[in-house]
Amino acid sequence: MNKPADLGNQALQASVIPVEAYISPEYARAEAEKLWRKVWLQAGRVEDLPEVGCYITYDIGHDSILIVRVAEGDAANGANGCIKAYRNVCTHRGRRLVDTPAGQRNARGKRRNFVCGFHAWTFELDGTAGSIAHKDAWGPALCDSVTRLGEVQCDTWAGFVWINQDPEAEPLRDYLEPAAAMLDPFRLQDMRARWRKWTVFDCNWKVALEAFNETYHVPGTHPEFTQFGDFTGWGRPQGKHSHIGYDAPEGLDENKAKLRLGIGDPRVSTAEMQKYTWEGVNTNTTQTLVDVAQTLPDVLPEDTPPAEVSRYWLETARRIDEERGVVWPKVDSETVGASGTSWQIFPNQQIGHAVNNMLCYHARPFGSDPDKCYFEVAVYELFPEGQVPETEWVYADPDQFPHVLRQDFSNMAAVQQGMKTGGYAGNIPNPVAEGAVLCLHRNLARYMGTGMPRPLETLTEESAS
Repeated sequence: MNKPADLGNQALQASVIPVEAYISPEYARAEAEKLWRKVWLQAGRVEDLPEVGCYITYDIGHDSILIVRVAEGDAANGANGCIKAYRNVCTHRGRRLVDTPAGQRNARGKRRNFVCGFHAWTFELDGTAGSIAHKDAWGPALCDSVTRLGEVQCDTWAGFVWINQDPEAEPLRDYLEPAAAMLDPFRLQDMRARWRKWTVFDCNWKVALEAFNETYHVPGTHPEFTQFGDFTGWGRPQGKHSHIGYDAPEGLDENKAKLRLGIGDPRVSTAEMQKYTWEGVNTNTTQTLVDVAQTLPDVLPEDTPPAEVSRYWLETARRIDEERGVVWPKVDSETVGASGTSWQIFPNQQIGHAVNNMLCYHARPFGSDPDKCYFEVAVYELFPEGQVPETEWVYADPDQFPHVLRQDFSNMAAVQQGMKTGGYAGNIPNPVAEGAVLCLHRNLARYMGTGMPRPLETLTEESAS
């Protein structure tokens, strides 16, 4: 097996990250066997499989996985066996059973069985080959163990479907800790997608993902946000995973900086920041929060302390949502503070969590090309019963995303090309603000057997010699 030891919640020293993980074709090819076929990967949402026979596909590198609901049951709450995952390939001659339509992120639909388009071998929902033309020609050797679809591990957590191609992999829950225990109170499984888009970048999947797992870039990439305060936070290792966040401003312990108020008059800055966030990125908030924020300058006195502004804003939004059938989970302030603002689930999923919304980023390799990747953005929130919008994965060119995301995207190809410059010594992330980047590469190196970040002092010594 290929299982790295957990790092634990330890401080990270200043280090340099070799560029091979980003630009090496050999490294990219090796990821298929050493990484992608050994780890748990978020492959979809349970609500995308509402009825028996519903299926989705998930492609990672050159592998394709077929995920099918085979029985009734609430898989989101741990009803094992309701959803199964198979290798999306006919056991006869290797043709993919389900093709991904051109221009779509994945295949999705509902079938009673799956018929190979080459020789019409037919497979039932449980993976068995139900119909094989002229089966007698093979004799008794063509038994069920030979013909049935190859099954891969499949489980659910937080409303997501996870797959793992390693038959000896640890259980999903063990793999996800401590992230799972920290995020469980937020009841992410109750949220539904408001929008979800995918695109293709001219960069490695790590370059794309790392643009969002630190806040150190905000002043340089999103300077307009600095009018709302200091956005430099922290990134901390948590075993195979990591999380990022901010220290709570004085007097705002209850909120623990989960929702920023801005500087200056907190009534005005909160209203302005919420409006800009909604219009500029369309994530990390909800219409209710935005609408209530716009009333703050009118309903609260000018000298209202930040803590009272925060309390009124959140309590009013919670009450309004409850009246329309949206009930936020009650998460104690210590859990809110300890959880940070988002978790990076190793290796390629980020969950930005809150009590009423969630922002998720997901990056995947583009075949074995180190210079391209698929990138996905999905925004979730709580909806009243019967009012959940129908959403699909929609392809969008990078310049078709909201303004703030386009600012992030503008760095992608430039970073990828810059790291190929002769003599470039490697990346040197801030060990506090960009600790999640270091954590990712430490864990990658344990799977890949190469690319371990080394102390920054070694780079200094090399420069002096």
